[in-house]
Amino acid sequence: METKMCGGLPELGISNGEDLKETLTNCTEPLKAIDQFQMENGILLPTLQSALPFLDLHGTPRLEFHQSVFDELREKLMERVATIAEGKEEDRYGKLEELLEKSFPLVKMPSIQPVVMQVLKHLPKVPEKKLKMVMADKELYKVVLKLTQMIGKNVKLYDMVLQFLRTLFLRTRNVHYCTLRAELLMSLHDLDISEICSVDPCHKFTWCLDACIREKFVDGKRARELQGFLDGVKKGQEQVLGDLSMILCDPFASNTMVLTIMRNLQELLSQDALPRDSPDLMLLLRMLSLGQGAWDMIDSQVFKEPRLDLELMTRFLPAMLSVVVDDHTFSVEQKLPSEEKTSLSYPTTLPDAFTRYMQENRVACEMGLYYILHIAKLRNKNALQRLLPALVETYNDMAFGDIFLHLLTGHLTLLSDEFGGEEFCLVVFDGFLLTTFSSKENVHRHTLRMLLHLHHKVLPSHMETLMKTLEPPKQSSDPVKELHSQLIEKIEAQKKSPPLPEETPSLDLSLHPVNVPTAASTSTPPL
Repeated sequence: METKMCGGLPELGISNGEDLKETLTNCTEPLKAIDQFQMENGILLPTLQSALPFLDLHGTPRLEFHQSVFDELREKLMERVATIAEGKEEDRYGKLEELLEKSFPLVKMPSIQPVVMQVLKHLPKVPEKKLKMVMADKELYKVVLKLTQMIGKNVKLYDMVLQFLRTLFLRTRNVHYCTLRAELLMSLHDLDISEICSVDPCHKFTWCLDACIREKFVDGKRARELQGFLDGVKKGQEQVLGDLSMILCDPFASNTMVLTIMRNLQELLSQDALPRDSPDLMLLLRMLSLGQGAWDMIDSQVFKEPRLDLELMTRFLPAMLSVVVDDHTFSVEQKLPSEEKTSLSYPTTLPDAFTRYMQENRVACEMGLYYILHIAKLRNKNALQRLLPALVETYNDMAFGDIFLHLLTGHLTLLSDEFGGEEFCLVVFDGFLLTTFSSKENVHRHTLRMLLHLHHKVLPSHMETLMKTLEPPKQSSDPVKELHSQLIEKIEAQKKSPPLPEETPSLDLSLHPVNVPTAASTSTPPL
């Protein structure tokens, strides 16, 4: 009998490996103790006891026998769950909820997880408490490898896991469940599990996209392959678009597509061509739009590609390119001999089409945010001061999302010396972060976190005002209060010791960073 410790069994009054260990430690006759443990915890059928010695004579281990019976019973139970859910009994969901209560303590056991998932799949509304417990358990969804080992070659179980990931994505809007969906398929591909890969209609698309993600670029050949998969979705099979949209919603996929869009725009600029002249650019926008619309598509169950606004090509992208041209023109002007210089000053306003589409269009906003990360990473102070005010109002407040703020505040630490100037502080804090920190606690948290690294560089008069403004109200969460306390301690310690001569390191950018070449100049080099 398997003696490996199984979490959750004690809660159900079932003995586990620890109980057996304790029994053997305290007993005087180990063989009798083992017999007793087997009697109490084996399959409780009186007629079976006389048959077990025959299995022993044939050299069949008790574990193998119990495992085969267990697998059979589990399959029967899962079939019964599906039958109940598809039936018409009024109390069918009550029965499933009761089963969920009984089985949920064993959710960490790989052998029981399929049953729990089957019940969750068929419940119209998963209890919020249960969902939070699953989400909070990092061990349950930490490594894709454990999931692939659990699934093996079982297509039904694979479908069930995918449905579970869709449900979690819908309930939480957490795009990393999209990452897990793609990673799971690629892990099965790497293990050469053809039984599953061959039946997943997203396999070839995901495989091709995964290669692009690894190279951080979608080349022309792969772009044509990806387009072929999208155009090849047959009538009656539109549901596959839901899974394709989830795979494209993965932040690593979005990152790759936007970086490629930026490179394509740079090429168009060097050729004096317009965005509308590039079919590759059109495809990238199409895929970005499909990924951005994943939640809506899965929620509505209306499986058709979202309509791509053609004005993205004819208005927004040209406006963004004009910002790049302005920056380059000013940079060239500064390098001219003094007698050839004009009174050209750096533009402070943005094209109307740029700000309007950042507010009204999800795909445009995504591209605009990545462009701002790009110029921040390049320490382009002038362009940053021009663009940051546009972030106060963006589509669905995307500029105040955790992933973007984490990357932006990290990149801003690269411009640490600039925080000694009044103008830059006003733009970053008063013009952007402080406009919403009181209503969005995550903004409050990111601002404090950035100041932990920059406080000694910020203009002292501005820092004093910031500390008063950022003092957490009583209802703030513990992490915000803790960050504020740490900041006070750092400032006090810094007053007692001389300033450090070395440059402040940038924050840890553990989330997928925008991988673009850095440059020492203040202008924006090739995207």
